[in-house]
Order: sequence, then structure tokens, then C-alpha cells
Amino acid sequence: MIMQKVLHCLGPKTYPEVPEGGWGWAVALAFFFVEVYTYGVLKSLGVFLQDLMEEFQESNSRVSWIISISVFIFAFSAPLSTILSNRFGYRPVVMVGGFLITLGSISSAFTNSVNEMYITVGIVSGLGYCLSFLPTVTILAQYFSKRRALVTSVASSGESFAMFLFAPSFTKLKEDIGWRNCLVVIGILQASVIGCGLLLCPIVIEPEPVKDDDDLKSESHSLKHMKSVYELENEQTKTSIGSGVSRESEDSGVTSLSASDEDLRMQAAEARAVTEWDQEKPASTAPSPEQEKSQVEPAEGEAGPLKPPSPKLLDFSVLKDGAFIWYSLFGLFATLGFFAPQLYIIELSKSRGVEPSMASYMLSVMAVADVLGRLSIGVVLNRVRCRKTKVLLWCVVMMSLVLVAFTVVWEFWGLVVCCALYGFFMGTVGSTHIPLLAEDDVVGIQKMPSCVGVYVFIQSFAGLTGPPLGGVLVDFTQNYGAAFYSCAAGMGLSAVCLALVGPVKAGMFQRNKNKGKNANKDETTSQDSDQLEFLEVDLALENSPVRQEEDLDKKSVI
Repeated sequence: MIMQKVLHCLGPKTYPEVPEGGWGWAVALAFFFVEVYTYGVLKSLGVFLQDLMEEFQESNSRVSWIISISVFIFAFSAPLSTILSNRFGYRPVVMVGGFLITLGSISSAFTNSVNEMYITVGIVSGLGYCLSFLPTVTILAQYFSKRRALVTSVASSGESFAMFLFAPSFTKLKEDIGWRNCLVVIGILQASVIGCGLLLCPIVIEPEPVKDDDDLKSESHSLKHMKSVYELENEQTKTSIGSGVSRESEDSGVTSLSASDEDLRMQAAEARAVTEWDQEKPASTAPSPEQEKSQVEPAEGEAGPLKPPSPKLLDFSVLKDGAFIWYSLFGLFATLGFFAPQLYIIELSKSRGVEPSMASYMLSVMAVADVLGRLSIGVVLNRVRCRKTKVLLWCVVMMSLVLVAFTVVWEFWGLVVCCALYGFFMGTVGSTHIPLLAEDDVVGIQKMPSCVGVYVFIQSFAGLTGPPLGGVLVDFTQNYGAAFYSCAAGMGLSAVCLALVGPVKAGMFQRNKNKGKNANKDETTSQDSDQLEFLEVDLALENSPVRQEEDLDKKSVI
């Protein structure tokens, strides 16, 4: 009995429209913890950077490849995550992802080289991050519409809380038990993602059927259709060939028109009688199998009930959409600034005179500001009436300027201010760039489940090159501030690409509108030509020798 209740509770959720809540709040809670143990852990691994360099005697660029490979697999396997989610459902995919995350983190504690960590943290955990994160954010977007941006921003703040808590906690923990045992503890905590996957119940939108008398509606429809046919014939033909000779008086069109009206009235009376007889029938009379079949299955040539098309496993047709292309390029270049600052901020602070015990709190400052940024952008996007991509554009521009400021600031409080500003704008951009795919400004909610994998896949290449590029610049210049140059350049290019999304989308809409106008114009022209052809036929009949001879015979009889 208890098991049946549990299965019913975790079964598909059916709503007549987007619920704007309901079970969506449980999905939002699951997404919060998925953010904690995916992005939150990934961005906190910078506390182990120096330990890994000393343990394996490797350079910054070599060690930073661990994070780069993980980010690359995270994004590169996004199409696979989309295909598996659309094929098997979100729940089993997220649970498998949680298992892989745990396996990769625990096994990394027993590695003996950086190359082995490339496999454990980079490939195994990176694949688990993707299988856990993307299905969760995709199904969360389906439970909300008007409040989608706000709920997603609040739920994604789990990443920020994780950075705030994990940076000092991991620093203290590794000093007590060592970095290897610390990774084991992290892996055990990440096993909770498997439980989060259980909360991802599928959502089904089934509009409530309209309660109406189907028979009466069909008969009324047939009467209206029959009347429209007669009116169309009489309007177009006037005195056409079919109505040229009356069956009784052999008169011209006027008599046949009245006869047509009389026929119409007789048929309408018969239809009313049939309707009254149907209404007086006993309610227990059951329809025949043929009638049931005709009610369920529409006849050939008639439009049946609308059914939502099954989603594609992966939709690469969006690559023909110019707005999606520019939005994907925005995500590609913006990824350069998503991970490198968190990876190098601690070492940058140490190199500029900050005590090691205080340097780890730079990540905590970023995390607190990140939470504020996510909450702020959620409220703003929920109320603005302009295109939401414009709001995102301003955040990207400000984030680019802050990254430039990291390269020129040398004092403690200057770094604190830069970390706070970066965290704030990072929260606004990081929490909205994927959910905004569901907006009509980009692809829309119908295409989002199929194209989100393509979008994140395009980001993967920047995730692969971002941290190592910063490491190469650091090794070459012996200045950790140089790593922020590549981040600032990437964010600047992403701002340019994002600015082009709106104009391209407007141009596509205008072209489609012009095509529709041309099609309507061609249809109107064809109808006018048909009416002219009918008029020419009638005039030809009136001027024909047969018609003139009939008129002379009538006059002679009179």
C-alpha cells in the first residue's frame, strides 16, 4: 500500500495547462541540489590546484586541464544527454549521472598522476555532470511559463551557496585529512544527486475536453456548410448553366433561385425534425460500433483532433535559424569567462599579497554576490516588457569590464570589490543563458528540449580551451592576472554576438510575414479570376443564339 502511494506520488503529473508550480516546486528543489553538486563542486576545485601541482610536480596549464576536460565533456556530451532524456525519460538519465559523478570523485582520490585524473574527474565526472544537469533544467522549464526566469534563477543559486560553503570548508578539510580523503567525502555527498533524479516526474499537458452535444454540433455544422455552398453558388453564378432552366417553368435564373431557396428551407426543416427526434431518443440507446468509430476516427479528408508531435531526439534543424546561431556563438565565447576566474582567483590573491587563509574567502565573496545576482535577474526578467536578451546583454557588457579590472587591481579591498561585481554579473548570466532558449526571442519552449543539447555542445569547445589558455598565459607571463585577459576578450566577443540575436530574429520574422502576404495576395487574385470566368460564362450564355431564339419564341407565344 505504501509502495503504491509512493509510485503514484512519483508518477507523471497531468495538468490542463502549465501549472506555474505544483510538482514544479519539487523539481526546483531537485535542481537546487543538482547545482550544488555539479557546478558548485566544479567551480570549487580551485582550492586543490596548488596541492595537485605539488603532488604530481606539474605546471598550472597541465593541472588546469583536469577542469578543462571535465567542462568539455560536460558540454560536449550534451547531445547525448538530450537523446537519452527524450528516449528514456529524465529520471533514469539523472540517476545514472549521479552515479557517475560519485564514481569519478571517489576514484580520483586513488590516482597517481594527472593523466589518471583526466579520466576520473575529466571524463567520468564530466559525463555525470552533463547527464545530471541538463535534464533537470530542461524539465524545470516545462513546469513554469510566466515565472520561469525567476524560479530558475532562484533554484540555480545552489551553485552559489556551494561556492560560499565549499571553498572555506574544503580548505579546512584538506588541511585536516588531506586532499585525497577530501575528494572521497565530496564523492559521497554527490551521491545525493541520485535521489534528486527520483523527483523529476514527467509533466503531461492535457487540455480539458469541451462538454458539448457532438451530434447537434455536427448537424449545425452541416446546415451551415450547405447554406454556404448555396450562397456561394448563387453569388458566383447568378444565372449559371445549372440554374439556367427551371424544372417546372423552364424560366431563366430568377425562378431557379427561388427554387433553390425553397429547397434549402425544406432541407433545413428535415434537419430540424431529425434533430428533435434525436433529442427525444432514450438516453440508454447506445451508438453502433460504426458510429463510435466515426466519432473517434475522422473521415478521410477531415481534420482530426490536434495531437502534439512527439519531440525529436535531437534537433539539428535549429542550425538553420540565424538567431540561434548567434546565440550559440554568444554561449561559446562567454564560456571562456565562466570557469577560469574561479580557478585562478585564489592564486591571484596570494600573488598580490593576500594571506592564504583569506584568499579562499574570495570565492565566498563571489558566491554571495552570485546569489544576489541570480535573485535580482529573476525579478527583473519577470517584470520587464522588453526583450529579455537585451537585459542579458547589459549584464554581459558589465561582466566584461569587471574582468578587465581584475588585471589592474592589486590591493585586498580592490580584489574584494572585483570579486563581488564579478559574482553578481556571473549570477545574472549563468542562471539565464540556458533558460532563455525557451523564450520566443531565441527558439521557444517547443524546441528547447531538442536544441538545448546542441547549444551546450557548441559551448564545449570554449570550455575545453578556456582554463588551459589561462594557464599558458600564466606560465608565460608569471602573472596570474594574465589569465583574466582571455576571459575578458571572450566575454567581449560574446556581447557582440548576443547583440545580433534581436536584429536577426526581427529580420526572419519580417521575411516570414512578407511571404504570408504574398501567398494571401496570390489566393485573392485566383479567386477574382474565378469570379471573372463565371461572369464571362453567364454573359456568353445571355448573348448566345440559343438564348436569343428562346426569348423570341416566348414573345411570339405572348
